[in-house]
Amino acid sequence: QVQLVESGGGLVQAGGSLTLSCAVSGIIFSNNAMAWYRQAPGKERESVAFITSGHATNYADSVKGRFTISRDNAKNTVYLQMNSLKPEDTAVYYCAASRFPGSPSLGFRPYWGQGTQVTVSS
Repeated sequence: QVQLVESGGGLVQAGGSLTLSCAVSGIIFSNNAMAWYRQAPGKERESVAFITSGHATNYADSVKGRFTISRDNAKNTVYLQMNSLKPEDTAVYYCAASRFPGSPSLGFRPYWGQGTQVTVSS
């Protein structure tokens, strides 16, 4: 059974920082692309950051230069370091894992975590 468990969300003031973690079990973590998504109230879920099994990364324009995605294959964990947070970053943040080892993208029907709330106050 594949499980993704996010942690690290919370309330932070604008300009502050948070680091989200996503612990993964049930897949050979090092082989699979990972991603962070977010969903704000009343909005669609959007991609935030992506990392391949080879550690190549990609970011949404709205977070470039502020957020950093990384992975620790020894700990089966992917991270999202968020700096210079803005009120518009407020959302539920979800971790996702590709079903397809070695895929350069997240692909069809990725695995999802349950989400962690990030709230940025102005």
